[in-house]
Amino acid sequence: MSKSSTLTTTEKMDVSDMNESHATWKTYVDISKTGIVKSNLITTFTGLFLAGVYTGTTLSSDPLTVLLTLLGSALIIAGGCALNNYIDRDIDHLMERTKERPSVTGELKGKQILTYGLVTSALGTLLLSMTTYMAAVIGLIGLFVYVVLYSMWTKRTTTFNTIVGSFSGAVPPLIGWAAIDASLHPVAWSLFLIMFIWQPPHFLALAMKRVDEYKRAGIPMLPVVAGFKVTKRQINWYVAALIPISLTVAHFGAVYTIVALLLGVGWLVLGLASSKYNDDLKWASHMFYYSLIYMTVLFILMVIVHLF
Repeated sequence: MSKSSTLTTTEKMDVSDMNESHATWKTYVDISKTGIVKSNLITTFTGLFLAGVYTGTTLSSDPLTVLLTLLGSALIIAGGCALNNYIDRDIDHLMERTKERPSVTGELKGKQILTYGLVTSALGTLLLSMTTYMAAVIGLIGLFVYVVLYSMWTKRTTTFNTIVGSFSGAVPPLIGWAAIDASLHPVAWSLFLIMFIWQPPHFLALAMKRVDEYKRAGIPMLPVVAGFKVTKRQINWYVAALIPISLTVAHFGAVYTIVALLLGVGWLVLGLASSKYNDDLKWASHMFYYSLIYMTVLFILMVIVHLF
């Protein structure tokens, strides 16, 4: 990055911290990354629901635990996302998808973002601790990995940043399960592993779509450092590994097993068909959106098959 570019970045941060804030509730919602919060709540609820099934606990008989778990998880995830915004406010203006964040435009001062992130995370941890201490501990571990090990360290230093970030992204189903059963049944770890292996192909596809932006921001995502060929190969390896991992809970029944197989094989077929695409970015876009469908359908299906 050139000296002038560095100065511009510093100036932008100074303006953000010094200008009068015009924050509204929507501004704080924007830095909470509600899309990430919502998708993680799907897996949190699945862990919560399945823990109820395995322990014989009816969630309708304990609505307070359900509320505390989902609200606590939402707050700690939102807090982590806000802290990520605070850390990345020096580079977010270089990326198309982040340049309008309140942390970049100056709608929120750096101190406001930091305070909001810390307070929200603390409140989420407190609510989780009102279910079980294990749920709160797991939430804090996920927060630490995302904020410190990912956002502050590996995101800007190594292509392994995706793997590190996957640890934090895989803890929501563990939080949900621990809120009911702190001993964490092996099925809870299957949910964690599914989410852990799902995330690299999901985020590597996104990194391919945004490769020029990551390059401009100096973020060493795999497509930036190793190119598309290596990235596509790794994506397909992860998808292939996910198929048998998704079947570690095949005892959920024939419907789950068949759908999980079809979803996984379909994703792998799409991945292996990359050579038929003239546009790598179009392929990456299809892989990214398929990954969202895969995760959503799979975790909702886990709940549905236990309802009937």
